Amino acid sequence: MNENQLRDRIAEMGRSLFDRGLTFGSTGNISVRLEDGWLMTPTGSSLGNLDPSRISRLDATGLHIGGDAPTKEAFLHSTMYECRPNAGAIVHLHSTHSVAASCLHDVDPKNVLPPLTAYFVMRIGVLPLIPYFPPGDVNLARAVAEMASDHHAVLLANHGPVVAGVSLEDAIYATEELEETAKLFLALKGMRTRPLTGEQVADLKRRFPTKT
Repeated sequence: MNENQLRDRIAEMGRSLFDRGLTFGSTGNISVRLEDGWLMTPTGSSLGNLDPSRISRLDATGLHIGGDAPTKEAFLHSTMYECRPNAGAIVHLHSTHSVAASCLHDVDPKNVLPPLTAYFVMRIGVLPLIPYFPPGDVNLARAVAEMASDHHAVLLANHGPVVAGVSLEDAIYATEELEETAKLFLALKGMRTRPLTGEQVADLKRRFPTKT
């Protein structure tokens, strides 16, 4: 896709996320890597009503060179791209069930959600929890950087997921799978569950290796 097509696609996919209740108000942000920089949703914008022509354009150094000012969480995106050179897009949402899971006291910070389904293993795998930092705190970027080289998806405590994908579609599909698994996890909490075994998880990872 050329840049204009990517701008249209960001707006289209953002509207889809908004209409299905995966983001709300002016929360959430999306970026797509270009050969010489990034496209990024603007600060204070609603993913349900993006104007493709006003989507932020950043150069390869992260300098804002076009469109509206980028999201104030741009540092999350730049950190993930630096750590994951194969990433083509990044999605960050405040999706309800994922945020709810990030607020629980007794989750495993090394892997918040159990392998309840094959598709969670295939699209997310291991989901570490990043400790809480106030929005905009540069220490959050440092904490994400510690995990991003080994994990294409992380969950920010009391905040929401950040997910990288080889394409915009891959990043969004993985984010949706994370949200649905968080929903299942909360619905099953307190019940005896039967997650996939270690052998089943290892088999899936062999069959469907992570691309990002």
